[in-house]
Amino acid sequence: MNRKILILAVVGILVTGGCLGGEISMGGESGVEDDNQSTEPTPADESVAGAVDGEVQFHHIDVGQGDATLIVTPSGETILIDTGDWRQDGQHVISYMESHDIDRIDHLVGTHPHADHIGGHAAVIAHFEDELDGIGAVYDSGVAHTSQTYENYLDAVEAYDVELFITEEGDQLPIEDDGVIATVHNPPAGDSGTDLHYNSIALAISVGEITYLTTGDTEADAEDRMVSEWGDEIEADIYHAGHHGSSTSSSEPFMNAVQPDFAIISSGFESQYGHPHDEVLELFAEMDIETYWTGIHGDIVFTTDGTSIDVTSTDDATTDPAEILELKPRDDDSERIGAIGHHFDISTPALAYP
Repeated sequence: MNRKILILAVVGILVTGGCLGGEISMGGESGVEDDNQSTEPTPADESVAGAVDGEVQFHHIDVGQGDATLIVTPSGETILIDTGDWRQDGQHVISYMESHDIDRIDHLVGTHPHADHIGGHAAVIAHFEDELDGIGAVYDSGVAHTSQTYENYLDAVEAYDVELFITEEGDQLPIEDDGVIATVHNPPAGDSGTDLHYNSIALAISVGEITYLTTGDTEADAEDRMVSEWGDEIEADIYHAGHHGSSTSSSEPFMNAVQPDFAIISSGFESQYGHPHDEVLELFAEMDIETYWTGIHGDIVFTTDGTSIDVTSTDDATTDPAEILELKPRDDDSERIGAIGHHFDISTPALAYP
């Protein structure tokens, strides 16, 4: 089937199908019930948080100017949210996962189709399907893109007959572990237009008493909608900052609703976009948020048993947002870049994403 026709079909189903009528399986019929289809999203009110039997790990993989987060539950179930920039073609993510003995991705989430988020999707799907134990299901916002990176991703989904589900607010990923609940807060239900950032997947993962929130590249308008729709349910202990720490995201009203103790920013040390932006770090400092940035900390792993939180990182660095602000490279700051910018891709030119 032609890729553009396929995408139009997916979007059409999303618009007309309602919350769970909107999912589509690349290998079968849309909306058909299957008792063996454990990867299908479920309505959010079907699960209640409880005690978790073990620890959940949140690995924020240092992919430079991009995003990639691996979540591992006590039973070994895995969620991979985004796969880094297209220039890496998934190789850094694949290497990281292999070094942690991950042989299957149960849930592969693409927050939105920009190539710094799904840049490794095609390669990751091919690698795990060809060499390891495969992909359980792929979850998508349902908003199409015209890039070659997105085309390659869809080609891989179809070539390996991986189930693809369109998600919207209120859905839950079917996590098997007791006490671990993954709830979609964005994109909104129904026809929400074609803006990729507005429709970016935002996912809250509750582990016992601890909640982790990641929002892809959602910006202030989508943040306002989530606060209005979800109220205090948007509160989280750990917040993966939207849009790589851009000032277009992490707006003050949203942060006042989330009230996190910890924040993670995923961007290159010498980001061509100036990420994280000063305004965001200043707000985090005002709110006394312990802040981790892949640009100086490298890979960052949060571990929780549902009551406590432990954090480790590849490199030791300050977690004070005000001090991080001082560490950011500025114009004509080559000496500081040479001393601190040891994570890869700091010299990547500002190319347009394909």
